[in-house]
Amino acid sequence: MHLDQLDRRILAELQRDGRITNQALAERVGLSATPCLRRVKLLEAAGIIKGYVAMVDQKAVDLPVSVFISIKLERQREEELDRFAGAVARWPEVMECYLMTGQRDYLLRVVCADLPAYEQFLKDKLTRLDGVASIESSFALAQVKHTNVLPIA
Repeated sequence: MHLDQLDRRILAELQRDGRITNQALAERVGLSATPCLRRVKLLEAAGIIKGYVAMVDQKAVDLPVSVFISIKLERQREEELDRFAGAVARWPEVMECYLMTGQRDYLLRVVCADLPAYEQFLKDKLTRLDGVASIESSFALAQVKHTNVLPIA
């Protein structure tokens, strides 16, 4: 699907406020309500809009610790990569996981309540995976920036 300027403005507005009414969205982007809703539905059907979520403050729900974990696997064969990715996908503590280039194979962002909770995650899950050669953890001291808004406008 080719995105024109109206589509991009719609996406920019929805990224800022996913709960905006269709009428308000239409007014902000300069369309009437019906064509605006049609475009939103097309963006959803094309998979450009993946869904709508509430952004929850991790500290407010007692998960103040963010840990960035670099993982090196023993081998980088497809089956080992798939096995690791499948395991990580089942763990709710893992907020993000990236297959990387360079010295490490994966980079994870994990959230937890405190150091003992992270230790439990490490012992019960990460270290029990076959094929993990090394694990390096870095604890975030402060979050300087976080956004889900892509610079598409």
